[in-house]
Amino acid sequence: QVQLVESGGGLVQAGGSLRLSCAASGRTATMGWFRQAPGKEREFVGAISRSGGSAYYADSVKGRFTISRDNAKNTVYLQMNSLKPEDTAVYYCAADLSDRISILSRRYDYWGQGTQVTVSS
Repeated sequence: QVQLVESGGGLVQAGGSLRLSCAASGRTATMGWFRQAPGKEREFVGAISRSGGSAYYADSVKGRFTISRDNAKNTVYLQMNSLKPEDTAVYYCAADLSDRISILSRRYDYWGQGTQVTVSS
């Protein structure tokens, strides 16, 4: 059983930045970030491989968001720059105990409780 705890959400103006953190209670393989806006389905944001050597992003955030990880701390980060109002959502981190990289939420084994990100215009 792996527990995930996100932090770092908040309110920011458009064009601003936030960094989300996700602390895991144990070692994980692929880590993903998803988000869910009110009335919408949960969507893939990005994922990072076990080593941190590979990262993948949704087209909507590519070039603005960066995922990194510190395996010594069992922590994954989501650096969000040039934020837009449409980035407003609850952001979730997820852990996949395998090394596959997937954009599908059902592939992930554990989920955090989510952290709210609100971008004002």
